[in-house]
Amino acid sequence: MRTLLLFLVCLSAIAKAQDSTDYYYKIPEYPESYNAGTVAARMVDGLGFRYYWGTIGLKAEDLAYQPSPEARTAAETIDHIYELTNVLVNATKKLPNDFTKENEEELTFEEKRAKTLQNIKEASEILKQSTAEDLESYKIIFISSRGRTEYPFWNQLNGPLADAIWHVGQVVSFRRASGNPFNSNVSVLRGRLKD
Repeated sequence: MRTLLLFLVCLSAIAKAQDSTDYYYKIPEYPESYNAGTVAARMVDGLGFRYYWGTIGLKAEDLAYQPSPEARTAAETIDHIYELTNVLVNATKKLPNDFTKENEEELTFEEKRAKTLQNIKEASEILKQSTAEDLESYKIIFISSRGRTEYPFWNQLNGPLADAIWHVGQVVSFRRASGNPFNSNVSVLRGRLKD
C-alpha cells in the first residue's frame, strides 16, 4: 500500500511539473472582465508565453552562447529570469526574498525552466483572483545583510516583470545568433502558433 501511495504522489508531482511546463504553449484565454488583477495577470501570462517559446529546445551550445566577454551567457540570463520570477511569485504570496540564506539548490536547465514557468503560472493565477486592494499588499520585500527593503506592486511592473520580458528577448536573440532561431510560427500578438 505504501509503495502504491508513493507511486501516486510521484505521478502527481510529475503531472504537475508537466502541466506547468506546457501551460504556456499558448497564452491562456483572457478573463471576462478588466480589473487591476486580470490586467496584471495578462502581463504575466505574456511573459510566460514568450519564455516558453524563447527557451524551448535550447541546446548546450545555445546556453553557452555569449555575445561578448563582458555579457552574460544565455544560461546566466536564464538564471536571472528565474530569480526575477521568484521575486514576482514571492510578492503575490506575500513572502520576502531573503538573501541572508545561502541557496544551495543546483538545478539543471530543464528543472530551472520548469520552475520558472511554474512561478509565472502561480503568480498569474493569484493575480487573476486579486483586487486593486490586494495588489497593494503584494509588496516586493528584500531581506539582506543591510536590512529590509520594501517596494510597492508598482515597482513589480517596471522592475522584475518588465526586466524578465526584456531578458527573454535577449535569450531569443542569443539563440538566433547561436544558430537555433525562435520558432517563426509563434504569434506573440495572438498568443499561439500561427495556423
